[in-house]
Amino acid sequence: MEEKFIRNIFYYKNYYLDFFATLRPEVQKKFNWTLQLISTQDNIPAKYFQHMTNTSGLFEIRVEVGSNIYRVFSFFDKGQMIILINGFQKKTQKTPKKEIELAEKLKKEYFDEKGK
Repeated sequence: MEEKFIRNIFYYKNYYLDFFATLRPEVQKKFNWTLQLISTQDNIPAKYFQHMTNTSGLFEIRVEVGSNIYRVFSFFDKGQMIILINGFQKKTQKTPKKEIELAEKLKKEYFDEKGK
């Protein structure tokens, strides 16, 4: 049975792809599975996709493989279009402030470029 895509996922520049290239094959496979889930399911479990509080509309895509935790920031453009930006391996309980600041900067850059 073919799954119907209800959300489109795009990469802003090479931020996500560069991060993805550094990952082990089993982590890449889990990211691909998670992105397919996000693009085809109406209700996405918060375990995989969650709004980041105190941000300008950033969402966190979450992947766990063994005891390793990975995150990729994203945001919406035009409702059902998700733009992927920076990713990182999470090593502490709290999401690093510098990663959130980078994501905010990339989101602004995306919309600034789009507006030209």
